[in-house]
Amino acid sequence: MQYPCAQCGANVEFAPGASVLKCPYCGHETPLQTTGMRVREHDFLTFASLPRKPIATLAKHVFVCRNCGAQTESDQISDRCRFCNAPVVAEVTPQDQVVPEAVLPFALSKQQLRESLGTWAKSRWFAPSGLKKVSEAETARSTYLPHWTYDSRTITDYQGQRGEHYYVTETYTENGEQKSRQVQKTRWYHAQGRVFRDFDDVLVTGTTKVTAKHLDALEPWPLPQAEPYRPEYLAGHDTLRYDVEPEQGLENAKGKMRPIIEQDCREDIGGDEQRVEQMHTQYNDVTFKLMLLPVWIACYLYAGKTYNIQVNGITGEVAGERPYSAFKIAMAIVGALAAIAIIITIFALSKR
Repeated sequence: MQYPCAQCGANVEFAPGASVLKCPYCGHETPLQTTGMRVREHDFLTFASLPRKPIATLAKHVFVCRNCGAQTESDQISDRCRFCNAPVVAEVTPQDQVVPEAVLPFALSKQQLRESLGTWAKSRWFAPSGLKKVSEAETARSTYLPHWTYDSRTITDYQGQRGEHYYVTETYTENGEQKSRQVQKTRWYHAQGRVFRDFDDVLVTGTTKVTAKHLDALEPWPLPQAEPYRPEYLAGHDTLRYDVEPEQGLENAKGKMRPIIEQDCREDIGGDEQRVEQMHTQYNDVTFKLMLLPVWIACYLYAGKTYNIQVNGITGEVAGERPYSAFKIAMAIVGALAAIAIIITIFALSKR
C-alpha cells in the first residue's frame, strides 16, 4: 500500500506528533480521519486452537512500487522502495500471521531526536568528548517494533515459612571487661495460603533483532494512548515483523508476573522475614494483542567500533551502548586518590 499526495502525487508519510500524512516534497498535509475502531484484546485459548503458519516459514513481502514500478522484497511490514525510496506498506492478513491490533504512533520528530541524543550524550560520565557527535547521527531510522501484551487473572497457591524475630542477651569479654549485647534470632513457622492478582498489559518484546534489555530501559510506555492499528501510521517508517511467537511471548510475560506474585505471597505470609518455597499459579482468562511501539534506532562509529542506541519515539528516553574514556577514568582516579591523601594529611596534622 502507498498513499499518494493529493496535491503533487508523490507518496506521503506519517508525520510524527501529528495525525497527518505529510508529503516530503510539497509539504501538503492530509489529516487522518478517525475510524471509530477500538483496540481489542483476543482470547489466547481461542487463538491457540486456530491453525497458522510459523512465522519463521513465512516468505518475504514483495512490494510493487506504484511510483517507479520496481519490486522490493522485505521481511518487514513497512519499508522503502530500494530504487526510488518511496514508502511502502504491506497488507497483513490473519491467514499468514497475527495482525497488529494497536499502534503507538511516532511523536518524536527528527529534530527532537537530536535533542534527546544530545542531552543523553552530555550526561554520560567518563564518556569521550567525541560522544557529543552522536546527536548528529544521520543513520537513525524510525522503526515500529512488535510487542505482545498479555492480561490474566491469576490465582496462586503457595507454601513457605514465616520468620519472627526475637532477641536474646549474650555476654562477652572485651579488654578484660564483661559486657552484654542483644542478639537477633529468628523462629520459623510453616505458612501456606492463596493470593490473587490481575495483570493488565504485561509487555514483552516480539522481536529478537533488538536487545531486549535496551527495550526494557525505554519503559514506561503510555500504552493507554495506543490507537487501533491502521497501515497509514507505518508509511515512511520501518516496521519489523515479529519473530517471537505469541506462545513464547506468554512464557516471557509469566516470567515478568512471577516476581510480582512472589511479593504478594511474602506480604500474605507476613512476619519479619519470609521464605517462599513453592508457588502454583493458575493463569485464567488470558488475553493478548500485538502492538507496534515507535523506536528511533541509531548507530554511530567511535574508535573503529559501532555502538547502537534506541530512543523511545514518544518520550525521548534513550538506551544503548556507549564508549568510555580511559583518560577521564584515570584522571578521576588520580583526583580521588589526591583528595584522600589531602584528607589524611589534614587529619594527621590535626592530631599533633
